[in-house]
Amino acid sequence: MFILLAIAAVLAAPLWVIAVVVKLLSVALPGRRTNWGVQLLRWSAGMTAAAAVMLLAMALGAVELSDNESRSGADSSPAPACRDAAPHLVDRLAGHRASYLPPAFDCVLDDGTTYPGSESYVWLNGLVLTCAAASVLLAVGARCTTGRQTARRTHVPAPEALG
Repeated sequence: MFILLAIAAVLAAPLWVIAVVVKLLSVALPGRRTNWGVQLLRWSAGMTAAAAVMLLAMALGAVELSDNESRSGADSSPAPACRDAAPHLVDRLAGHRASYLPPAFDCVLDDGTTYPGSESYVWLNGLVLTCAAASVLLAVGARCTTGRQTARRTHVPAPEALG
């Protein structure tokens, strides 16, 4: 199932990139709305959240694919991901361990130590966390900016300040 989500994420990624480029061009070109800053923060928060979801789907699909490769086929043991990651340790492999949260595919050696089946999981997990944190920060920034604009519009000066 995660493989299908990963395929959908891979197909959606170019559309995401096109949307980001078009939005950046619309901000850079003249003729913007007066409140474009808050709208851009909200839109950016949504797009970074979408990026985090797409990256997570890709990572989950990669884990499921590696796990599936290690369970089926004539050349499935030891796991192909483990063989490719460290060919010099193939004779010491005792198994593998797939984890979906956080996405990882670890190769287990005969002494109980592990090594990652691919370094891409570390990068994908880092990018997911970075995008999620950026999305939260952008949403908080949009919320604070909206609150300040509302307070500025509704602020009534004190009577002694008028006189």
